[in-house]
Amino acid sequence: MAQDSCPVENSDLFSTFQTVVHLSEDLKSNHVFVVLGASGDLAKKKIYPTLWWLYRDDLLPDKTYFLGYARSKINIEEFLTQTCYKFMKVKPEEEEKFKEFVTRNYYLAGSYDKQENFKELDSKILEVSKLNTRRDSNSYSLSDCNRIFYLALPPSVYTSVTQLLSENCKAKKPHFTRVIVEKPFGKDLQSSNELSIHLSKLFSEEEIYRIDHYLGKEMVQNLIVLRFANKIFKRIWNRDSIECVVITFKEPFGTEGRGGYFDEFGIIRDVMQNHLLQILCLVAMEPPVSKNAEEIRNEKVKVLRSIPEIQLEDVVLGQYVGNEEGEGAETQGYLDDPTVPPDSTTPTYACTVLRIKNERWDGVPFILKSGKALNERKAEVRIQFKEVPGDIFDNSCGRNELVIRVQPDEAVYMKISTKKPGMNFSPEETELDLTYKNRYEGVYMPDAYERLILDVFLGSQIHFVRSDELAEAWRIFTPLLHKIENEKIEPYKYKYGSRSIPEADELCATAGKYNYSGNYSWKNKSKI
Repeated sequence: MAQDSCPVENSDLFSTFQTVVHLSEDLKSNHVFVVLGASGDLAKKKIYPTLWWLYRDDLLPDKTYFLGYARSKINIEEFLTQTCYKFMKVKPEEEEKFKEFVTRNYYLAGSYDKQENFKELDSKILEVSKLNTRRDSNSYSLSDCNRIFYLALPPSVYTSVTQLLSENCKAKKPHFTRVIVEKPFGKDLQSSNELSIHLSKLFSEEEIYRIDHYLGKEMVQNLIVLRFANKIFKRIWNRDSIECVVITFKEPFGTEGRGGYFDEFGIIRDVMQNHLLQILCLVAMEPPVSKNAEEIRNEKVKVLRSIPEIQLEDVVLGQYVGNEEGEGAETQGYLDDPTVPPDSTTPTYACTVLRIKNERWDGVPFILKSGKALNERKAEVRIQFKEVPGDIFDNSCGRNELVIRVQPDEAVYMKISTKKPGMNFSPEETELDLTYKNRYEGVYMPDAYERLILDVFLGSQIHFVRSDELAEAWRIFTPLLHKIENEKIEPYKYKYGSRSIPEADELCATAGKYNYSGNYSWKNKSKI
């Protein structure tokens, strides 16, 4: 891991890289990263590509090796070079490095519920570690290695797998064990608490990394810096200046190929209760004492505790139908998917208004909107400020807005009114624009999974979900979810490709105080 071999021209990543070097030298130990569910879709499309990118950029400790574990019997070399290769984005000049990466990968087939298989897994971890340890008098103990387990598995096997990992595969001290758990973390408050209690009996909270990939996105992480590193926001980031906050997640495609899975969870569990609520916490939290993970997570929990349970009258639900004017998949509605029950009332769109009952935010609605089969791909935070008092321009000025565009085309821009050029004295809407592709041209921005998996190696929990944080999030949404499902609340229908639902716009305008003028829209300057 010589510093001059790092190809990433990025000071933040380079700083992190130096930290990892220090970490590796300090522990003087091998690291074995175990992917459970290694033959699955998540591992193929996300986990293994991410591990390759981290290895490619020299961001992992020198002595890091990878062990796949799943039921299927596969050849790991063929799996990486054929099945995963198209997701790896390997450049011609990186082929030799990629071959090195492949040689660091191993594989073991086994079940998810048999103790003897997990004893074999433990032996295989030690075998991988010892195969790659310098056998000389200066080497550190061969007795064990640091172990990271990524559960790229269906939630139905979490209980058995974590139980068997704890009983058979934990590292011996001073080496560490860390377990990465993918969402969903339960389906409601009770099931989530049961999973948390189960995990707490097996691992310490410091060993558990509940991953929400949205917390690894550039602009989501930027929220903390924007808020607490700029004095201009200090006095206006409250109920005195802000009228409402809108957090939006839109996808231009439906549930094609995963309707059966989606129908079990719905849009609220899939996106709103986790991704959007996490963003809300970062927008609304009080300043932490420091950048320490626990200080930040403490403030996030305080926000969640201040939010009452959501009432049905503050929610609009939708389900998309086919658009006869569309093409291909657009002509098919949610219920046209053969894997979805024909009488399903599962929402594919939801808009809800949350209230935060504390001194900073009392009276300011936080609107969460998420949906599939809409008109565009977009995720953003839109902070709308109050109207100018004593307006001298006859209500011709729109509200100021600060927008943090999470994806695509990351940007931060401020919508303001300025004089229209020419022989007049009329205001028009425009923006102060920080489009990342323009300002940071050529700068490498890592994938969310890259940031988060690297954080696990570093032992940083800042961007992971704590158990009490998870419990509070489920407390807010569980009564609503149960009411929707028990009473079979019928969602409004909307056409594939719609911008929104009229009833949702009405909710935003009344309960949410959101003013959508439609007179101005931001344009991605990087495409002009």
